Amino acid sequence: MKLMRLGAPGHERPAVRTDDGTVRDLSGLTGDIDGPFLAAGGVGRVRDALEAGTLPVLDAEGLRVGAPVARPGKVVCVGLNYRDHAAETGALVPERPVVFMKDPGTVVGPYDTVLVPRGSDKTDWEVELAVVIGSRARYLETPDDAAGVIAGYAVSNDVSEREFQLELSPQWDLGKSCETFNPLGPWLVTADEVADPQALGLRLSVNGVPRQNGAAENMIFPVAYLVWYLSQYMVLEPGDVINTGTPAGVALGLPDNPYLRAGDVVELEIDGLGGQRQVFADA
Repeated sequence: MKLMRLGAPGHERPAVRTDDGTVRDLSGLTGDIDGPFLAAGGVGRVRDALEAGTLPVLDAEGLRVGAPVARPGKVVCVGLNYRDHAAETGALVPERPVVFMKDPGTVVGPYDTVLVPRGSDKTDWEVELAVVIGSRARYLETPDDAAGVIAGYAVSNDVSEREFQLELSPQWDLGKSCETFNPLGPWLVTADEVADPQALGLRLSVNGVPRQNGAAENMIFPVAYLVWYLSQYMVLEPGDVINTGTPAGVALGLPDNPYLRAGDVVELEIDGLGGQRQVFADA
């Protein structure tokens, strides 16, 4: 299933997009797609309602597409998780996952305007596979247990300001937590529809120029390992988002460092998870 949220910011309506492209309203079933909904078996309830034919059609024409999960409790990110990306930035391949946090308030819709921060000269793009947690995960025994706590997957743009990230602080959070810096969606594709997350391809272009073309199979630490690893150090709650890293092709690693400016258009997609498009503007 493809779960989504439609409407103005703060007033999104929960919906589901079926295989034939029809959008059906979930407002009679839940107030929102969020942690409590996922924790209470909401995905199963939606599936039952679809099979029963009880969900009304929603006319989505002209409606804004919001992030498919209401504001997460936390956004956990993994850096340098593709060998080619580590190489292009001159970093060593990490022996353990590089983990940092991103302000959950950065999460916006997949087509929303992204703001270049004031004083920024190095705003960058990163197409990433996002994992959405569906059940509480605490000290999972093995990576094999990860499948049982994953609600689904989404496209994520882990927008980054490299000067803020790498030059102004020994930690990365400043360059990762600027306003609008995490477009998510368009859908939360439920885990049952993604047979193997490591088989997905990721692509991104800027102003029509291809910049990233990678494959999740090239992750240093695969999805299941990351979920297990993180559960050893923090409690993952339903609705939390994990950004799993980006392949090569970011502005930081390109010879001419073509960082983003107001008016630039970024388009990204992941196999089976949909696509995004953002126009950048000055904050």
